[in-house]
Amino acid sequence: MKRIQINENHFDLHPSGALYWEEKKTLMLADVHLGKVAHFRKNGIAVPRKAEGAFYEKITLLLNEFEVERLLFLGDLFHSFQNNEWHLFSAWVKQQQSELILIEGNHDVIPAWKFKQLGITVTPDFKEDTFYFSHFPTEKKENFVFCGHVHPGVKLKGAGLQQLKMPCFYQSQNQLILPAFGAFTGLHILTPKEGDCVYITSGKEVMEIDKN
Repeated sequence: MKRIQINENHFDLHPSGALYWEEKKTLMLADVHLGKVAHFRKNGIAVPRKAEGAFYEKITLLLNEFEVERLLFLGDLFHSFQNNEWHLFSAWVKQQQSELILIEGNHDVIPAWKFKQLGITVTPDFKEDTFYFSHFPTEKKENFVFCGHVHPGVKLKGAGLQQLKMPCFYQSQNQLILPAFGAFTGLHILTPKEGDCVYITSGKEVMEIDKN
C-alpha cells in the first residue's frame, strides 16, 4: 500500500485499486462493472463462475482493513442492464452500515430509483472541501479531481524486449485517476508526462515507477 498526501489530506492507494481517504473515512472504487461476468457468459464467452464473487471478496477484505463510514463509487458500478448480479448486490447492500454514494458513469444505465430504493445516493458528481469527484476525467481550477472511466495502465519494458502492461493510479497536477476495480475490464495505456506520478498495482502491492 502507498500513502500520498494531497491538499493536506492523506490517501492510501490500495493494491486492489481502491483509494482510502483517511480524514473522511471514505473508501473510493472506480469502474467495478458488476454483472459483466454474467453478461459475458450470456453471450457465450467462457468466464469462470467464481469470478462473479470477486467483488464481494475484495470489498469484504477492504472493509475489514479500513474504518469506512462512506463508500463512494466513481461510476460504472454496473456494466450494463440489470441481470442476476443485481440480486447479489442488493443482498450485500442490506448488510452494509456505511453510507453508499454512486456517481453516475456512462455504463450506469440501471435507473437511479432502483439504487435509491436500496438507500444508495445517486449523483452526477460530488464535491467536498477542496476535492471534486466524478466518473469522467475533468479539470477544475479550484478543486483536485478524483475520477475513473479510463481504466489507466502503463507499459513496462524489461532489460530485453519483454513488455508488461500493468494497471495504475495515475496522478497529474490536479487529478488522480483510479484503476478499474472490476475484473475483465481491460486497460487504456497512458504515456506519462513530465510531472505526472504513476503508481502501478500488481494486486498485492503498489509501487511508484520511474518514468525515465
